Amino acid sequence: QVQLVESGGGLVQSGGSLRLSCAASGRTFSGYARGWFRQGPGKEREAVAAISWSGGRIYYADSVKGRFTISRDNAKNTGYLQMNSVKPDDTAVYYCAARRTLNGSTWQLVTGWDSWGQGTQVTVSS
Repeated sequence: QVQLVESGGGLVQSGGSLRLSCAASGRTFSGYARGWFRQGPGKEREAVAAISWSGGRIYYADSVKGRFTISRDNAKNTGYLQMNSVKPDDTAVYYCAARRTLNGSTWQLVTGWDSWGQGTQVTVSS
C-alpha cells in the first residue's frame, strides 16, 4: 500500500523553528513532485510549498516565502519542510502530497495532487 507519512510536528514558540519530514513507503514516487499543504482551524487546505523531482523548480506561498524551505532526498524517498521564524498564524495540520508533474500555475490547487499523507499538527504559541 502506498503511503506518505509526515513527522516532526509539535508545539513551538513564536519565532522558533521546526522541521517536518515526509517519508514514502510502498513505492518510491520516482519522478514525482512533492508538496506541502496546511489546514488551519476553520480554514480550507492551502498550499505551502512544492518541489520538482530534480529540485530544479521550487514554489512557495507568499505567506511563507523567506521563512520556510522545502527540500527532498530522493535516495531516502523523503521530503522536508524547514520552518523558521514561525508565527501563530502558521498553526495548522500540515500535509505532504505527491503528483506526477509540477506546474507553476496549478501547483497550489489541492485537486492536482495524487497522494496525501495523514497530516501532522503544528502549533505555534505566542
